[in-house]
Amino acid sequence: MAALRPESLLILLLPLLPPPASAEPASPPEPPAAARVPHRPAPLTDVAKLCVCDLLVAQCDVNCCCDPDCSAAEFSLFTTCSVPIVTGDSRLCSQKAAIYSLNVEANPPERIFKLIDHINPSIFCIHTANYKQALSFISPETPTSENFDQLLKQFGSATFSTEFESWSINPDSQISSDANGTYRYKYGVPIQTVDAFVRLPSPVVSSWCSDANPAGFLVNQATKCSRLVSVETCSTIQAVSMLFYINSSILAVPKSSQMVNITVQAIVVQSVNGIRTLLDSNEVLRLPAVLDELCINIVLGVSYHITYTEAGEITGAAASFVLGAITKETLSIQQSFEISFTQVNTKPAPLSGNPGYVVGLPVRAGFRPHGSGIIQNTDKYGQFTILQSTSNQDCLAAAGARTPVLFGYNMISGCKLRITAAMDCQLLAQTLLDLLKGQNFPEYVASFGNSRAQDVLDWVPITHLHVSDQSSCQIPVSLEIEVQWTKYGSLVNPQARIVNVTATVTTTTFNQLPSGRERTVPIMSSVVFTDISSPAEPGYKARPTINVKLPFDFFFPFV
Repeated sequence: MAALRPESLLILLLPLLPPPASAEPASPPEPPAAARVPHRPAPLTDVAKLCVCDLLVAQCDVNCCCDPDCSAAEFSLFTTCSVPIVTGDSRLCSQKAAIYSLNVEANPPERIFKLIDHINPSIFCIHTANYKQALSFISPETPTSENFDQLLKQFGSATFSTEFESWSINPDSQISSDANGTYRYKYGVPIQTVDAFVRLPSPVVSSWCSDANPAGFLVNQATKCSRLVSVETCSTIQAVSMLFYINSSILAVPKSSQMVNITVQAIVVQSVNGIRTLLDSNEVLRLPAVLDELCINIVLGVSYHITYTEAGEITGAAASFVLGAITKETLSIQQSFEISFTQVNTKPAPLSGNPGYVVGLPVRAGFRPHGSGIIQNTDKYGQFTILQSTSNQDCLAAAGARTPVLFGYNMISGCKLRITAAMDCQLLAQTLLDLLKGQNFPEYVASFGNSRAQDVLDWVPITHLHVSDQSSCQIPVSLEIEVQWTKYGSLVNPQARIVNVTATVTTTTFNQLPSGRERTVPIMSSVVFTDISSPAEPGYKARPTINVKLPFDFFFPFV
């Protein structure tokens, strides 16, 4: 092999040398201060015009609710929307989402289109476009003796911004840019205070508490995290003091001067051995203090309760505290935080799962007056009921005795009706129908155990069927309720979701009896839960349905 000449060695080294000063491009001028204000990236796609199921050219695709080629008549023939939601860049923290659904109650059925603001729940999302060069990247600056201190100040911390000046969250940037509009809180928007936002400490990367987690409007949360604390430093740590959680007033609406003070609703004191005592007075502010070898009045838990109006205005805020004591041996404590919301002039409805139904809890149901949300009975055991068996087996004496429909429980109950010649058919038919269905048979059933009353599309209408032989006078003898449900979500943790409810009333012919004669007719009501989920992967076992039969001569419940 020939030896390498010096000329060729020089050619190999030339690309590694820095370019001459004349060839170096001029650095872009520093933008003015106004241009460096962080801003959210503009969406690149109009989701209202995006349709991923539109496959046929100039033709209507079946069940494609976003297909612009479909007419209203063709929408009325759809059974479901194959693509119910269309979003843009999933990496953004806030983006527009197009929601498509079908209103099966309309005549004829029609398509419903809504454009909403979709909030990304992930903590790793693009919130602000604060990089100078936007989507382009330049070679990093080479450290020298002249710029080393500047680069160390900019990139030497655990976290840093691509802008030299570190930017902070501006409350004004969280609100819509429409300066003339009336601002109201929307779902997921951080609840603002005079100085920042309502803090709901939570673990971020490790189990240690991070106080930078804002509480979102209408987002019920419950978190637990650990915090380093000792007797010597307990009085100087702000996060273990009651004052840290109530010293800042909440803004009733964003960008306003109207404030709502956080009041103390309850104080529970926990001793070193775990015994809790509710204090009679909540007006005394108890701050951490060292007593002998203990540090008392340490905040172990905070529960916020926010009341709001339908227009998105906060009217009240209350906090309940759990205060404890630590010894010199204590190195860390675990704190728990909760926040809940209640609309004014309403009562919170009990849940039956979060989100999916839990076997054994009542099925949630309610009514929907014209043009309003779902109205529920505050008693979860009285929302959806069937006839309850009694010991005397007399149907006319059992009127008003009801038992709740429990998710996953197949139930059957009934009674016996003694028919005499003096009974009127029409009156008897109405009496038996009220006996089977009850006085307030619901119109809707919640698809999930935590479906909200204002989310009408999250409720399933009850389909009513009537089976008879079309004779002159019919009396109902049975009510059969079928609840179809499916496993929703991941196979690792599937959630039970109700997709259809059918109530079938079966009647029989009423034959007038001769004078002095009588006969006995059994009246029955039943509930059947049917799993219509698609087959799961091998090795996954579905939760079995529990069959419960209530005998005529025994009081419910009896499993």
